[in-house]
Amino acid sequence: MKYIISGGGTGGHIYPGLAIAKEIKAREPDAEILFVGTKHGLEGKLVPREGFDIEFIEVSGFKRKLSFDTFRTLFRLLKSFGKIMKILKEFKPDAVIGTGGYVCGPVVFSAALKKIPTIIHEQNAFPGVTNRILARYVDAVAISFEDSRKRFKAKAKITLTGNPIRKEIFEIDRKTARRNLNIPENVPLVVAFGGSLGAERINECVAEMVNSHHNDISYHLILSTGMKHYDEVMKKIRVKLPPFIKIEPYLYNMAEVLAACDVVVCRGGAITISEISALGLPSIIIPSPYVAENHQEYNARALEQKGAAVVILENQLNADILYGQIQKLISDKELRNKMHTNARKFGIRDSASRIYSLLREVMRAKP
Repeated sequence: MKYIISGGGTGGHIYPGLAIAKEIKAREPDAEILFVGTKHGLEGKLVPREGFDIEFIEVSGFKRKLSFDTFRTLFRLLKSFGKIMKILKEFKPDAVIGTGGYVCGPVVFSAALKKIPTIIHEQNAFPGVTNRILARYVDAVAISFEDSRKRFKAKAKITLTGNPIRKEIFEIDRKTARRNLNIPENVPLVVAFGGSLGAERINECVAEMVNSHHNDISYHLILSTGMKHYDEVMKKIRVKLPPFIKIEPYLYNMAEVLAACDVVVCRGGAITISEISALGLPSIIIPSPYVAENHQEYNARALEQKGAAVVILENQLNADILYGQIQKLISDKELRNKMHTNARKFGIRDSASRIYSLLREVMRAKP
């Protein structure tokens, strides 16, 4: 069988595509998989690194306001259809999967016009514009949050599958992780991070919290600042860091750290939400206000409504509020246990398998 996977721009669209590709290869070792993306998206680096082939098309997103760029973007879009049709004709895919981002729009739409089995995967509680449009033409829509079902106006089959997440986060147990990190079993661990690039506001608040409350902190604390923010954060620390507080530019051992931790402070990205809920981790979520259609708050609220997270909007966040919320969770083990249970109920651990099953169902149903 041959499959095309298209989606890109950000890791939030690319990593699910890679997880789906790996699931297909695990089930069908002889399957041929081709990614379609753009040269200026992260897919150009990430996809080849994982050993998959990729073809590039020249498309870009439309800006909100009408301008000369709008016509240039439209021209690139129309031009891309010729390249896409050539790819479809030469590769002859048995199915096409879209994982979001403007690049997947013309690819999935073209495949649907040619009656090739198509599905799209939506990572967020509030679907992106591209997927909302494509839902009218594809055979099936895989959603990651039940809340997003009502936001699709489509006749397509909509199935809750969750977000495919890294298998390695399930491969290490808490006791081993804590031993490797040199953290005693009876001491809570709080981990704060803002995604792979970091989050300035989270960094600022944690730094100020350490400055003001380092003598009162009774738990281990790890902050991942993001590479470009590390030096700036360290300049803001005015005290000598005790050994139970660690500030790192990047957590290469994130799976190990998550296995060991008790409370997570994080953004509301779809993959982050999916990973911490699958692990059953109580969380304090500060959604980024700088994302399309405020989708991170929708993601975070979905978890909060299940009693698995505390949501603090960035414009309401300061060091004292963050410190107080952490203290509340750390001092109340019963509350943490309830949040753990609720998060595990919300989390989906076999998402890639569900998406593969949906894909095969669509392929069987297509004449």
